[in-house]
Order: sequence, then structure tokens, then C-alpha cells
Amino acid sequence: MKTPKKNLGEAELEIMQVLWGNAEPMTSSHILKQLQGKRRWQLSTLMTVLSRLADKGFLTCDRTGPVNRYLPIITENDYKAGASGSFLGRLYHNSVRSLVATLYDNEMISETEIRELREYLDQLERDKND
Repeated sequence: MKTPKKNLGEAELEIMQVLWGNAEPMTSSHILKQLQGKRRWQLSTLMTVLSRLADKGFLTCDRTGPVNRYLPIITENDYKAGASGSFLGRLYHNSVRSLVATLYDNEMISETEIRELREYLDQLERDKND
């Protein structure tokens, strides 16, 4: 599946995370309920954002039943891959090393996380060689 070139804003991402977290299409009322505690929106505000997400190519609206149901078109993994690549390219010139160095130099990554990253990379290398 191809990721749209557009990025999600913070509120749009929260809505998409609700949709990605549910296996079935969701009504706007159900989405609004899931957003309680994160957003204090009226249904009309949510409907505006859902329409914008559809226009951007992130979700579709099934209008065949008595209520509209919303379903993501883009998977969470596909969006993350595209957004991560864009982020890495814009801020770190596609250098993962530069990203990790920035996190380390600014004490934003713990020794435990570094160890986990090292173990993960070692596992990837072992899997590649098998």
C-alpha cells in the first residue's frame, strides 16, 4: 500500500490511531467516544477532520448503511514508514547514526535502550546471515 505524501497533524494522528486500533469500521460517535480524555470536540468538529482525512487519502467512509462508518485506507505501519523516512531525511540527511547521536548527546536515550538497540541490530545481522 502506498503512503500519501501528506503528513498527519496531531489531532489527525490521534483519530487515525483510534481507527488503526480497531479491526472494524467505526462510526463517528464511536470515534468521538474513543477520543474522550484526549480531545474535547463536538461531533461537528470530528466530522470536519474525518472529511479532511478522507480528502488526504487516509480513510474512506462507507455510506451504505444507516450510519456512516470510517475505515483507514493506509495501514499504521505504512504511515510510520513514510513519516519516519521523511523525518530522517529532513532532519538528519537520512543518517540513522546522526539521529542516534543526537538522542545520545542530549541524554534522550537510556543505556537500557542503547543495549536493546544493539541486541536488535545483532539479531538482524544474525538473521541475515542464516
